[in-house]
Amino acid sequence: MSIRLIVGLGNPGKEYEQTRHNAGFWFIDELAWQWKAGLRDEKKFYGQVARVNRPQGEVWLLKPDTFMNLSGKAVGALAQFYKILPQEILVVHDELDIACGRIRFKLGGGNGGHNGLKDIQAKLGTPDFYRLRLGIDHPGDRNLVTAYVLNKPSADDRRLIDDSISQSIEGLPLILDGQWEEATRFLHSKRS
Repeated sequence: MSIRLIVGLGNPGKEYEQTRHNAGFWFIDELAWQWKAGLRDEKKFYGQVARVNRPQGEVWLLKPDTFMNLSGKAVGALAQFYKILPQEILVVHDELDIACGRIRFKLGGGNGGHNGLKDIQAKLGTPDFYRLRLGIDHPGDRNLVTAYVLNKPSADDRRLIDDSISQSIEGLPLILDGQWEEATRFLHSKRS
């Protein structure tokens, strides 16, 4: 079974464009650029989508236009329409519990309080989809989390996040080929 849908999580609108919570959108934008895929608004899927033909088969890219806590609406609509199973979905999102610039790849698990993941789990009826977690660090106090994720990272942190996006895209062929262990090893390795 291979990945047929790659979803980047974020919030729509100019005011959120450069915020940490939009790391998933940054990933999709970079991937679409590299794959020469034009994202277009698709009302019935509540987001911007692109269909890309890859050697492994057709892959959909999705940036939900819903706010983060309603991400499942877009994911569920596209997955249901194209009969994409949860295990064929890769969700790319920011992760507070991982150091800035680090990456973690896994199948299933909890949502760690991430509202986008929570809604996707609810709409798909299962937590068993793949996640590409882009580390953004934690502000140190849970009362500061909302302000932290909805603010722009420092220039150094943005560079670390951009580097993790580059490494993730470099490792994506392993994921698309279903080489889960190799992908995990590659993505979890710290690059200089």
